[in-house]
Amino acid sequence: MRPTLTQTLLEQCNSIKAKRLCLYLARESGHRRLSRIKLDNIQLGSAKREIVKNGMLDKEFNITVP
Repeated sequence: MRPTLTQTLLEQCNSIKAKRLCLYLARESGHRRLSRIKLDNIQLGSAKREIVKNGMLDKEFNITVP
């Protein structure tokens, strides 16, 4: 996806968990578009979110992942 489209979709998405997971997966898979995303414009909330139980906390996106 184009970075501008990705930016728009992330800004308009209402699910904090989905946004954080998308950004986490983009970072882990090495997508170049992540560097062009303006994280300041995306509301990610402040509380921790749990994707899987008993996983490891990713401190950048504040989610628990396998």
